Formats: sequence, C-alpha cells, structure tokens
Amino acid sequence: MASLGATEGGTPQGLGPGAAATSFPSVNPVPGPGEAEEDDAEEPAEIHLCVLWNLGHLGIAYYDTSDSIIHFMPDAPDHENLKLLQRVLDEINPQSVVTSAKQDENMTRFLGKLASQQQREPKRPEIIFLPNVDFGLEISKQRLLSGNYTFIPDSMTTTEKIIFLSSIIPFDCLLTVRALGGLLKFLGRRRIGVELEDYNVSIPILGFKKFVLTHLVSIDRDTYSVLQIFKSESHPSVYKVASGLKEGLSLFGILNRCRCKWGEKLLRLWFTRPTCDLEELNSRLDVIQFFLLPQNLDMAQMLHRLLGHIKNVPLILKRMKLSHTKVSDWQVLYKTVYSALGLRDACRSLPQSIPLFRDIAQEFSDDLHHITSLIGKVVDFEGSLAANHFTVLPTIDPEIDEKKRRLVGLPSFLTEVAWKELESLDSRIPSCSVIYIPLIGFLLSIPRLPSMVEASDFEIEGLDFMFLSEEKLHYRSARTKELDALLGDLHCDIRDRETLLMYQLQCQVLVRAAVLTRVLDLASRLDVLLALASAARDYGYSRPRYSPQLLGVRIQNGRHPLMELCAQTFVPNSAECGGDKGRVKVITGPNSSGKSIYLKQVGLITFMALVGSFVPAEEAEIGAVDAIFTRIHSCESISLGLSTFMIDLNQVAKAVNNATEQSLVLIDEFGKGTNTVDGLALLAAVLRHWLSLGPTCPHVFVATNFLSLIQLQLLPQGPLVQYLTMETCEDGNDLVFFYRVCEGVANASHASHTAAQARVPDKLISRGKEVSDLIRGGKPIKPIKDLLKERQMENCQTLVDKFLKLDLEDPNLDLEIFMSQEVLPAATTIL
Repeated sequence: MASLGATEGGTPQGLGPGAAATSFPSVNPVPGPGEAEEDDAEEPAEIHLCVLWNLGHLGIAYYDTSDSIIHFMPDAPDHENLKLLQRVLDEINPQSVVTSAKQDENMTRFLGKLASQQQREPKRPEIIFLPNVDFGLEISKQRLLSGNYTFIPDSMTTTEKIIFLSSIIPFDCLLTVRALGGLLKFLGRRRIGVELEDYNVSIPILGFKKFVLTHLVSIDRDTYSVLQIFKSESHPSVYKVASGLKEGLSLFGILNRCRCKWGEKLLRLWFTRPTCDLEELNSRLDVIQFFLLPQNLDMAQMLHRLLGHIKNVPLILKRMKLSHTKVSDWQVLYKTVYSALGLRDACRSLPQSIPLFRDIAQEFSDDLHHITSLIGKVVDFEGSLAANHFTVLPTIDPEIDEKKRRLVGLPSFLTEVAWKELESLDSRIPSCSVIYIPLIGFLLSIPRLPSMVEASDFEIEGLDFMFLSEEKLHYRSARTKELDALLGDLHCDIRDRETLLMYQLQCQVLVRAAVLTRVLDLASRLDVLLALASAARDYGYSRPRYSPQLLGVRIQNGRHPLMELCAQTFVPNSAECGGDKGRVKVITGPNSSGKSIYLKQVGLITFMALVGSFVPAEEAEIGAVDAIFTRIHSCESISLGLSTFMIDLNQVAKAVNNATEQSLVLIDEFGKGTNTVDGLALLAAVLRHWLSLGPTCPHVFVATNFLSLIQLQLLPQGPLVQYLTMETCEDGNDLVFFYRVCEGVANASHASHTAAQARVPDKLISRGKEVSDLIRGGKPIKPIKDLLKERQMENCQTLVDKFLKLDLEDPNLDLEIFMSQEVLPAATTIL
C-alpha cells in the first residue's frame, strides 16, 4: 500500500486545476447528500497564565485551550504597581495564574490583592505557586526544545528544530523564556486538556504566538459598560439560558456581521484592544474602503459566503493530535480548506498593494491544495456518514477493496452454507442460518425447540454450543470454523486498515498545521473587515483621519451609532477639542435635552476610530489619544460594598490620577449623589485641578445641571474653558428641544418640564416651582394653607374616632394613660 504522501500531484473531487475564483460560491465542496455540520458543542475555553516579575520587567505567557496555542509577551517594563500585568489580566481573564514562590514585595502585594477580589468578573483566578527551580533558565530552554509540537515535522533534526523555534520564540528575553518553561511545567503537571488520556499523551500545542500591548488605548470596564460597547443579556430561550449570555443592543452587536466564529472572536479582541498604531489602523481602513466601492460589492459578497465555511480548525487539529477525530471533522476540514483556496484565488485578482490581499494570496500555499487532494481522494463522505465511522473510497487500498467485495457478497454465500448445514442437522430442526458477528466470527443459528428446556438439551453432536439469544441457539460448526480461517474477521480487518489510513492522513494534515493556523488568522481578519465594511455601507459611516500632531478630536456632524437606530429622527452634532483652547468643555442644558447622548457620541466615535472602523460622522479627525475615562453612569453592585457616590468618586479619581494631555475624559452629572454644596465643590475642585495643568490638561467634556458652577464663577476664566449648551426654545408653557449643541450657558434646568413629561401630578409641579422661586429669592418657605387645613381636619377626625371607640365600662381602662398617649399627641398636631 502506497503512503498517502505520494498523492500530492492529484486533484481532489470537485476541484479543477484551473477553477475560477467566481465559481467557488456555487460549488458544494462536500460530495453527496447528508452533509454534516460542524460540531460546535465544545468545552468552554480555559486560559492559564504564567508570569514572572524581576527588576522592573515582566515575562508573561498563557495557554488557551480553545485553540491550543501558547501566547507570549516579550520582556516588557512595568511600574511597581504592575499596571501592565493588571491590563493583561483584565483582557484575558485567566482561570489560573502561575508564578514563582520566590517573589518580591511588589508582586506579593499584587497577588494578595488579586486573590482578595471577591467581586472579580467573571471570577477571581486561582493563584498557583511553583518552586523557583521550575523557572530556571536552562531547564526552561530544555522544556521548550524537547516539546512534542505538531507543527514541527518529525523529519527535522535537533539542530533544525532549535533554529526553527528560535525564529518564533525570543530566547534573548530571559523572563519570557522562564515564564514559558514554568507554563509548560504547570500544563504537564495538571494535564490540561488531556486529564483522562494515557500519561504518554502530551498536551496538544498547535503553535506559539507573540502578543504585545504597545500602542494600546487604555479603556476600563466602566467605560465599556456606560458606552454600551458590549452588553450581555440573558438568552430569552429557556433552552439556552445555561449556555451563556447573548449580546444585547451594543456597538459590538450592530457591527458584528462576521460569518465565522473566529472572525467574531477577533472583532471582540480588537474592541478590547483599541490602538493608536496609525499604520495598523490605516491598513484596516484601506480594506474597508476598498469593499465600499460599488464595483467591489459582488466580490465582497462572494468572499463573505466563502468565509461562512471557515470553521473551528484548531479544535479539529486538537482532536487529531489526541486521535479523537470525528466523521464530521473531515467534512468540516475539507470544506474549510476548499473555501480557503477560493479566498486565495479571489485575493490574487485583487490589488496586491493592500497587504491583507497580498498575504492571503501568498501565504495560502499549495499545502492547502495538497490537503484537499488527500482528503478528497481518500475519504468516503457518504459511506462515513452511513457507517458513522471513517471509511475510504474504492481503489485507495486493494486489500480493503477485496475484503469489502467479500463482505458485499457474503449474505448470498452464507445462505448457501446454511442450506448445506441444514441438510446435516436433525430433521426436527426446521430452519437455520449462518450469521457473522464482528470480533466473534461466523456462527450457526437455529431456533430453540420446545424440547430444549435445560442447558444439557442444547448439546448437538458435531456442534459447539456458544450462547442463547432471543430464543436462538448459536453454535460453531466445522463449516463456520472453516469460514473463520478462510475469511477471517472482515469487519475488524477493514476497520483496522481504514484506521491506519486515517492515522496517515492525520499525520499529513498535522504536518501542515502551521498553514492552517495562518489561514484562520488571515481569514478571520478578512471576515472582520468585511463585517465593518457592511455596517459602514448600511449605516452611512465615513472614514476617519488620523493626525498625530493633533491633541484631541474633531468631529463634523457626528451621530450616536446606537441612538440613531432607535430614534425616529436624530440630530447630528459636531465636537472639537484640540490645541490649547477649549480643553475643558462645560455643557449645560435642560434635563432630557441630549447632554448624555452627546458625551457618549463623542466617546463612541473616538473609540470606533481607534479600532479601525468607519465612524458615524460626515468627517472625523482623531489625534493622539492614549485613554478614555468616563463618569457617566453609576455601576451599582451590592457585592462591591460601596455606596453609589463612592463608586462615582472612584471613577473620577481614576481619571484624575491617570489622565494625561492625550486622554479623553467624559463626566456626566458628577456630584449629584451627595449634598448639593459638597457635590458642587467637588466638581469645581476636580475641574480646577485639570485647568491648573495648563497645556497638559486632558480633553474633558463635562455635562452638569450645577448652574451655580458658572453663576458663582467657580472656574477660572481663560481659553482652556469653553461653555456649551443644548439649544431649546420656550413655546408658551412648552419647552421645545432642538438637540443641537451651541456655545452658551443654560439659564435653567427646566426640571418641571421633565416632571410633566414623566406625568408627575400638576399640583406637585406647581408647588415645586413655587418652592424653587422662594429658595432663589432667599425667602422663607411656608406650608400651603389649604393643605394645612386639610391635615387639621384629618387629625380632628382621628381624635373623634378614638373617643367614640373608648369603652368607659372597661375595668382595665386607665384614663391617664389614654390621655397622655392618645389624646395629647393628636391635639398637639392639630394645634
């Protein structure tokens, strides 16, 4: 039997050597009916992180069970408070954190704080300490070089393997190498992913990937929540509640039009890692702009259809590594690789000046054609589905074909044998049959006679009794023994030969695992950019510009991406903050006039530009932005053990302590959670602090109803402060909102108008206006006379009712107690 590797020059079923790219969407790459879909019921992903801290530098590596890949970050400097490490933990949410038992005071304090975070979402990680000797440099190098990796061919010599790994892993980053070694030690000890396998089965590792956190824009969880970038909701179906949460109305929800699971995963990663790397951002925007051209719409739709066939390749490779491959895995892999070839041929016809198209055209190598050729020539998809196990096509192995031919003709042959057996049996036996049972062989089966009661009655001369089943007696005869010797165990022999072929096919695929992983990376990137292009086309987004010399943002007629989908009409507004003028913008206006929406709109447009998306604005110019801080909504939680105002203070304190001249700060109604005077004083103090920084003041948008902040001139006058308001117009007793931002200061909050919209009773609204006017005029507040008389009458009636209910004949009645406890308090309220 020839090795499977010898069929490289062949052509798989349904794939011609000169097929045009436009023909791929209409072709079903899996022959035959009964096409199986990908099994998405996979175990939830686990992430295990290993970290080392020494002399102000971090070495980090983590293993993700969803793709069986080890990710590492080259040695990076960090502050003593370990902000970089905290950022990594916030992004990946590891299940466990592995580190050395020998640590300095800073790391010890950090880990102690991490372990005490009871409210950590989704849950706090397990802290695991390994002996410091497990992180030795030399032993870590040895673990890395001696690992069993599926992406490294077995034919490589030790020297070639060292050179190959040196091109992937930075062995000059000593902390990273030690962290990788400690992680491998932990994975081997815990047997992550192979807990139930034999001990000689190694942990599946499909590759190493580098990740970096440079050029990232800092955004905390509160900001993601209040801007509705992500919003998880419980699934409405009772059958899917246990499977997790679904995405609600959010920015991610309206932009996520990805066709494959890994595209959606990459989009979420981009959202959690907004960047200020202009080269990366412009490369994303170039692809989106290309697909927005009318002449490229058909190409975009065709690529989108092909991406729908890109499935969970890492899961399949992991199953191959553990020899757990399913029948459906071969169909899914065939369809994925076939579609990848379609993507390659399509991208070869696109402009190669765009790096993504060039990378797909070049890196989707002929190894993909080799994989489809092997699978298409070897795997019998219809037969595999029917038999529920791996089967091969005819002409692949002559021995298998011969055994299957015998197996097909076996029923008629066994019928002839049964007739001959019946001739030699007792005449009382009316019938018999010869059957074949895998692993047991050929047996003679006869019906149980009424006279066969005891076990001794089952004995028949010349036959060996085997067992009784369903009133059938099964024997071995001379002819069945001859059949066993002549034909053997056909089913098992065929299965063994096909399993051997499957193993060889798996080896051929695993050797090319690197190109399959690269296919997933580039296909998911293309999927994300096609999704963003589709959203930009439907919602009328425009391309933002990046200006490193501009400190701030300039937005012309911007729109809130979520609100414009929910409102019948939406009024666009512009925003500009840059240079040394108007760095602090104080926005006043009536309640419900759109101040909060305006703040969120500025934050969302800036965020979308920083992930490489088109934005909802006529024009947008984004300068150097290193962080976005917000204090808009109070994220209340009983588990935090903090008051609402304390949570607000924490959010503002985070902005005060970390914001730079390149940061964007959005504050809405800060100070309303405490005494009015104290809240106003805190807001003024925070703004004065930023204004005192001069040119290094962050870009601050503040929406407030504290009109005293302006009336009492609590802020210093100067070019750094700009006052904005929401345009309104009074039409008699009605207040008309224009939802347009303009320069100026509101003269009132018009709370009574908002109360009327909320259907508060008119008499309460009029009383509120009256009290408000008295407070502004410095006059005493007197109770309403009519209301006072009404209360006096109620109290008099209550007192009369008490006297009428009094039983003077009651021997236990004490008049003195009655007068002191019942009558006198009621009389006092009346007077």
